[in-house]
Amino acid sequence: MSFQARAPMVQTSLSRKNLNATNKLSVLTMAVTAALAANMFAGTAIAQQEQAAESQPRQGIERINILGSAAAVNEAPGSAYYMSEEELREFEYTDIMRALGNVPGVYVLEEDGWGLRPNIGMRGTGVNRSDKITVMEDGILSAPAPYSAPAAYYFPTFARIEAMEILKGSSSIQYGPRTTGGVLNLVSRSIPNEDLAGFVDIGAGEHGFGKLHTYMGGSGERAGGVFEVLRYQADGFKDVANGESGFYRNDIMSKVRVSLDDAGRHQVEFKFKYSDEVSDDTYMGLTDADYQASPYARYAASQLDEMSTEHTLLQATHQWALASGGVLTSAIYRNEFARNWYKADQVGGVSLSGGGLELASAFEAGAAADETLSVRVKNNNRSYLSQGVQTQYDFAINGNEYVLGARYHEDEEDRFQWVDLYDMDAALNMALVNAGVPGTDANRVASAEAFAAFAKARMYFDALTLDFGARVEDIKVKREDFGADLQRLGTPGLRENSTSAFLPAAGLTYRLTDSWVALAGVQKGFAPAAPGNNDQRNEESWNYEAGVRYAGTLDFGYISGDARFEVIGFYSDYSNMHGNCTAAQGCDLSNIGAQVNAGEVEVMGVEVLGAYSYALNDALDIALDAAYTFTNAEFQNSFNSNIGIWGNVTAGDEIPYQPEQQLRTGVALKGGLWSLALNARHLGEMRTVAGVGNVAADEKIAARTLFDMAARYQLTDNQSVYVSVDNLTDKTYITTRMHGGVMVGKPRQFNIGYQARF
Repeated sequence: MSFQARAPMVQTSLSRKNLNATNKLSVLTMAVTAALAANMFAGTAIAQQEQAAESQPRQGIERINILGSAAAVNEAPGSAYYMSEEELREFEYTDIMRALGNVPGVYVLEEDGWGLRPNIGMRGTGVNRSDKITVMEDGILSAPAPYSAPAAYYFPTFARIEAMEILKGSSSIQYGPRTTGGVLNLVSRSIPNEDLAGFVDIGAGEHGFGKLHTYMGGSGERAGGVFEVLRYQADGFKDVANGESGFYRNDIMSKVRVSLDDAGRHQVEFKFKYSDEVSDDTYMGLTDADYQASPYARYAASQLDEMSTEHTLLQATHQWALASGGVLTSAIYRNEFARNWYKADQVGGVSLSGGGLELASAFEAGAAADETLSVRVKNNNRSYLSQGVQTQYDFAINGNEYVLGARYHEDEEDRFQWVDLYDMDAALNMALVNAGVPGTDANRVASAEAFAAFAKARMYFDALTLDFGARVEDIKVKREDFGADLQRLGTPGLRENSTSAFLPAAGLTYRLTDSWVALAGVQKGFAPAAPGNNDQRNEESWNYEAGVRYAGTLDFGYISGDARFEVIGFYSDYSNMHGNCTAAQGCDLSNIGAQVNAGEVEVMGVEVLGAYSYALNDALDIALDAAYTFTNAEFQNSFNSNIGIWGNVTAGDEIPYQPEQQLRTGVALKGGLWSLALNARHLGEMRTVAGVGNVAADEKIAARTLFDMAARYQLTDNQSVYVSVDNLTDKTYITTRMHGGVMVGKPRQFNIGYQARF
């Protein structure tokens, strides 16, 4: 496939921005760097005096994980899930949304079919662009602008992730800024402890899919490193006249770790990551009639639609293991992200959600020879900066554990957009009629400065464990609108807001037996108001959970195996819920960027998780698992939202895109040299507009059940071949109506691959 950028991404330079935030952080970074350096050199002298007391050198920077292992989940006072590398490898998913089906209480909304831009929510928070949860990589905020523009289009490349951690409820208090739904932490490739280790994965599949993933690294006495490269691509599964629907993504990551003393008390780690993507993707769905006739078609009016992105991360982490047993971990980070989504947003002068799709359909079905159709294609060109410094001190006193932490963070979103106008003829060729001037569609900068701190304690009283603590956030956000001042030389229109929040949380676990644990928790949820919130009201809620957890051995006569089971009920009482008006939601173009206050909302539900594994005989192991979620989410106020997916809301209406039922079940068989796994994911019916009672056909996404299969054969101790099939039964299904039309899920995808480790 060919990927030629039709509208090159314009990366707004810092010289055209307000440099105050960048300069302030540069000064802060230099100060913190100097302080860390002083700590390191001072600590080196201390460590040299204490080397005699050291028995084993430390292995790598610690506490970049939240949980660190599946075993730690049983001690968590709230809902938690750890997905290991072994679990991630089972189906070789490159799409995080398929993997998250294993986790109860997590909701995903498919969009492009490949998981390039995930929509993830937790416990009724909403799913649009994952803007209601905190997403991190190695404990560092990964969203391009998590405070000033959380609904952005970057998400870490899931195919290179080594492990995944999910926290909900009171367990997530030390991670913000969004604390209502939960936390998703992605753990990147760790530095191997061996002298030299490596990995190669080569895969190919239907729809032009191809993948090359490799890493190499190792550790010596005082230093270690790893270098990782990933490329994957596909030709796509949709047909568009005179256009394409595929993508490619490149991802490069490297880490270097150095111990500054023989005992490993002082370690520094440097991480660099670069990624880019070009995807021929669109917001333009189909009418219901066209979906029924040809579900994998795309209108010719979308033939020029293309997303191009570029992301760079620089991170330095220092860890000091004090003689007292405490550990101080500090990090400096800088994320830069730029993207331009060149996409049709009006057809025949009408928005996609206002009738533009019908015009595109009618023209393609039978245009007269001399007829033309106008298509407006917008350069949604934006650049993002996210940078900061954070520190965390873990220590213990009399067997109880304490954590103190703080973070200073700055981010910004720079919109510099324009519109091109085309005419499409009866042969479905598009000709440029008027090239827009960069900056004339949107010319503004949203930015934020935030200071956060938290304190957390875990105290042990025989069978009872208490967790309690609090988080504080102090946030300043502003939006500068330069309008027609394309050089940004004048004084912009200004909107500013400052807010502070005190967010307590408490949780407990009580060990009923060696295997059974009861848990309960309460926390105050929070999300800051965006610059587009006219009333400048924060999102606030009180969130409660309680349940039981089992981990141990279950004996069924002839069969005895390891079991894990938990059931947790949750209730979230919002005093105010936010709704963000974005093009991704089919929001009216004149209202893009606004944030709506929905007022009181109630969300309640139950999460159930179960797993059981046993050896049927000496040659065959069997594993069974399931995850179920029931959710009821309702507005408690009546209001006109001006957001496409909410519409005119009446008290008692159910929140859209929130399935009442979802269930995943799995079975895996493992022999001496082979393994076979089958996954079934059921998603209940969803309404696409707020309402109650029976759902109209054109406001509904029908319930569906999808099956995935994977098999692996071990050629040698370190070589294997695998086969995976997504959507095994080739089910055709609707994923969303959020963009003004029907979007379809990915059809059956057959992949085969080879892996080698050394």
